[in-house]
Amino acid sequence: MLKIRLSRGGTKKRPVYKVVVADSRRARDGRFIEKVGFFNPLLPKDKKERVGLEAERIKYWLGEGAQPTTRVARILGENNLIITMPVNGSNPFKAVPKKERKKEGDEAPKAEAAPKADAPKEEAPKAEAAPKADAPKEEAPKAEAAPKEEAK
Repeated sequence: MLKIRLSRGGTKKRPVYKVVVADSRRARDGRFIEKVGFFNPLLPKDKKERVGLEAERIKYWLGEGAQPTTRVARILGENNLIITMPVNGSNPFKAVPKKERKKEGDEAPKAEAAPKADAPKEEAPKAEAAPKADAPKEEAPKAEAAPKEEAK
């Protein structure tokens, strides 16, 4: 299977990536079919030199069935080369300290508590519907008993 993925280059703690089309069975930095761009994560997001992509070649390989990895799909989505953005791989709360995440989690149930006050009103009709459902069940055994007697 063909993948559009990142191949690491650069030095220790100074990564620079090539966006390549490669067979998924090959090593990350191993042999690839074609280089279709580059990505430098150390530059700010507003710099033009951060990402360089060959749009025509990427569209060609996507048409041939190459699947982008999650990170490459995000890069392609930011550059309007693909429409669907991947769901996994983006955690907006990752940079928030755990203690603050727990505080936010505690606030959410408080917000949900207000709708629960209205919920018992909605549950009352459900409780009334339950006895109606029980009545046909009682009739059903009588109906089953009659055919058994006929069978004897």
